[in-house]
Amino acid sequence: MDKPYIVCHMMTALDGRIDCAMVGQLPGVEEYYSTLQELNLPSTLSGRVTAQLELALPGMFQPKRADILGQEAFSKKIATSGYEIVVDTAGSLLWPDDRQTDKPHLIITSQRVCTDYLKYLDKQHISWIACGQGNIDLPRAVDILAREFGVKRLGVVGGPAINSSFLAAGLLDEISIVLGLGIDGRKSMPAVFDGFAMDKKPTPLKLKDVKAYANGAVWLRYLV
Repeated sequence: MDKPYIVCHMMTALDGRIDCAMVGQLPGVEEYYSTLQELNLPSTLSGRVTAQLELALPGMFQPKRADILGQEAFSKKIATSGYEIVVDTAGSLLWPDDRQTDKPHLIITSQRVCTDYLKYLDKQHISWIACGQGNIDLPRAVDILAREFGVKRLGVVGGPAINSSFLAAGLLDEISIVLGLGIDGRKSMPAVFDGFAMDKKPTPLKLKDVKAYANGAVWLRYLV
């Protein structure tokens, strides 16, 4: 399998919480974006929930027909050095025409996506990958990203579900955390990784680098 070098890059409070509205109030926000540039990740990937909040147009796609794709396929619309990649298993989010965007989108769905949605993406000049019969086959998806789309370095910048899926699949090479100066502490707020079974053993890491900033934020980098 070919794969890009994959970094999970997040900003958190001291207690590991990642709610966007909360971390946006902490020192470290500017460092989050500057460190993302330093990591040299031309392509970034988000999950559906994060994309719906921050990237996609309002509303949800409503198919006219329920025909299912049922096979692996991909479509490359715009050649580029970097993509805004979104994992959207069933195909539901709405997007502007990609000819009007600075960073082209690439949508990853499962094979149970309806063909109407893929036709919609084609109309919007948006690239897509469909793989995995029930859920998305992430190892196969990143193989296609590397082989067919030329993605060599990828930043996973989503929420706990997509971060945990990449970790569980053994696809993360590095974890990069900008630690903001503050504590969330609110019950049930999302963390960087979440949802594993109670009997799962901790994932071992190797410290790669630590950098402190004048405003109190800290950048931590780990090899998986």
